[in-house]
Amino acid sequence: MANALPYKPKPGEIPTQPGVYRFRDAEGRVLYVGKAKNLRARLSNYFAPLHTLHERTRRMVTTATSVEWTVVGSDVESLQLEYMWIQEFSPPFNVRYKDDKSYPYMAITLADEAPRVIVTRNRRIPGARYFGPYPKIWAVHDTIDLMIKVFPIRTCSDASYKKAMATGRPCFPGQIGRCGGPCSMTVTIEEHCAIVDDFVAFMSGGDARFTRELTARMREASAAMDYESAAVYRDRLQAIDAVLSRSALVLPSDTDADLFGIAEDELSAAVQHFVVRGGRVRGVRATTIDKELDISGADLVDQVIQRTYGGAGAGEIPRQVLVPQLPDDAADLEEWLQDRRGKRVSIQIAQRGAKADLLRTATINAQQALMLHKTRRTSDYTARTKALTDLQVALGLDEAPLRIECYDVSHLSGTNVVASMVVFEDGLPRKDQYRSFGVPETTDDTDSLYQVLMRRLAHVDRDDPVAEPEAPEDPGLAAEAPEPPQAEAESADADAPVVTERKRPRFAYRPQLLVVDGGAPQVAAAARALEDSGHTEIALCGIAKRLEEIWLPGEEYPVILPRTSEALYLLQRLRDEAHRFAITHQRKRRRRDITTVLGEVPGLGEARIKALLKHFGSVAALSRASADEITALPGIGPKLAAAIEQRLASR
Repeated sequence: MANALPYKPKPGEIPTQPGVYRFRDAEGRVLYVGKAKNLRARLSNYFAPLHTLHERTRRMVTTATSVEWTVVGSDVESLQLEYMWIQEFSPPFNVRYKDDKSYPYMAITLADEAPRVIVTRNRRIPGARYFGPYPKIWAVHDTIDLMIKVFPIRTCSDASYKKAMATGRPCFPGQIGRCGGPCSMTVTIEEHCAIVDDFVAFMSGGDARFTRELTARMREASAAMDYESAAVYRDRLQAIDAVLSRSALVLPSDTDADLFGIAEDELSAAVQHFVVRGGRVRGVRATTIDKELDISGADLVDQVIQRTYGGAGAGEIPRQVLVPQLPDDAADLEEWLQDRRGKRVSIQIAQRGAKADLLRTATINAQQALMLHKTRRTSDYTARTKALTDLQVALGLDEAPLRIECYDVSHLSGTNVVASMVVFEDGLPRKDQYRSFGVPETTDDTDSLYQVLMRRLAHVDRDDPVAEPEAPEDPGLAAEAPEPPQAEAESADADAPVVTERKRPRFAYRPQLLVVDGGAPQVAAAARALEDSGHTEIALCGIAKRLEEIWLPGEEYPVILPRTSEALYLLQRLRDEAHRFAITHQRKRRRRDITTVLGEVPGLGEARIKALLKHFGSVAALSRASADEITALPGIGPKLAAAIEQRLASR
């Protein structure tokens, strides 16, 4: 591979002003759009020697055949131009957003002659003002039902409205009291528009003003002994209370802010956008992101803010935007948002107090959404089929790997070394076939991996279920998943021979692909085990966590799968599951070890051991505790505490 790009601009060609750049491929398609305060400084990073580039950046620049740039007058203009071009070209190497389209919105059609309130999932109605999104569609309908009791605005269809205005006969919703527009023949268009303005103001966070006004009118009507009007105002107040009770006051009542909780890994990110108006969470928007290039958390926040507010109206931009970390160009983003809103906007990190608590809640929701996003992809049949096919092509296999085994080694400073084997068949986990291995203490992961694979591969020739019963099990193997009991089935005929079902082999079938957690060194160790055991027919690859590279034996460069590749998601799931299973087994062994050590102390039974571990919370904390601190536990005297301290110190 050449170490320089043929389309690299000549020295001095790239200007030093702010601007936006585009990478294009041979067909002229825009691959990537980015902005820079200094175009020369930014683009020079892409034209560094290829071996120094991030793997995914190298893939982008080698796919491209040209780069072009546009100089702008300010950093804010570069923000605007970058957003416009990303929307226009949808570059494949920029982050890709997938909004959760299941969330419904409440929309007020302000562009209509007599605006109406509707429930919709369409975010492109001209001139509409949106509120939400809401978690369930019934929640929107319930809110509207309560709101029109306070602010009776139009709910009928455009056809019903036109027919009513043409005939002078109220629309059907108006006849039953569910439409308060001019078509109900109770208000004029001007009066109706004033009520719509109040509706929008209330939903935007102006709760207190309407509560005060209705309370004052109710009291005035009651003092004037106009009890019917007082009852109407009372019912409206109750409706307002019912609406407000659906969204608790989580921040001070004058708070208008948007909070962004973000969870990410090397391939994807999930964003939870909490819309807070008047101190209440008025809506939640969920977005998942596929990351094609490796970008920092600050750059991801930058992209999220641009996309969220790039097409937003002035009324949709809050006074405050709270994010987990500030982007590098936060000041430019604030100026850009201020231009769009017409008022001051601040971008901040919530570090303490109620805002920080709410941001943590948003982040937890984002973490759960990311986990669900990945789980859904691996459980979908079409996605699994595509993943196996893509994996076959990427690794150059003769057939799709229907059985894949993945291995990971875990240890604690060279002690409690364990290895895990997880099995996926047809793209789904087979947890009954997971296995754990005990490994002699070592700090060399590659040697541990070699040992484990040699023990596993020794059973390959006996994988056939119809073969003779296997030899005694590997003494180093910890059977984490219990095997089904051996069953005997007798014929109904007493003279018939007894048929005995054979015990399932410890490793059910020969794998078509071995995956190891790690890069080139781990793959080399695994390849050595395959060669030494005489099973080079089994395919092998490794997945390196830091860059999500796929390493093959003997290859100088890794295989780079697209960030949106189903095959990469499958390998990532395999690696994560192997790591989880190894850590789980290691923790069990550590608990078993400390229980065994404490069990050797005279006078210390199982109940007291459990009480000790529960009181101190961890083995490390118990080991650091003094005899006096141990004595503080009920049922343990000074002599027993001293014995415990001495025994733990000798470990």
